[in-house]
Amino acid sequence: MEISDMNDNPSREGVSREAVYDALRGVIDPEVGINIVELGLVYDVIAEADRVAVTMTLTSPACPMGAHLAEEGRQAIQGIVPAGVGVDVRLAWEPAWNPEMMSDEAKRLLGWN
Repeated sequence: MEISDMNDNPSREGVSREAVYDALRGVIDPEVGINIVELGLVYDVIAEADRVAVTMTLTSPACPMGAHLAEEGRQAIQGIVPAGVGVDVRLAWEPAWNPEMMSDEAKRLLGWN
């Protein structure tokens, strides 16, 4: 079992990875108008009883919205976790994001299908 799968077991306290992904679907990239999950910007979610850690990226390292999107993600997760659970959202640049990382729905919305 990978560490990031640990909280998929409903008997554990805390929040599930899927709940974290659902919360992050509420974070919209203002330049594209699509949420960061569908854009493929969320690389990993680790959900444990005492912490949630998210690794995400941006469509470009030069994106001026980086800190803003990371903070929105942190706030979205903070809104669903129990008090005392730490939330860490980090930006990563490897692998570099590319349009193939988008979901089929995001590609459809952007007219790429």
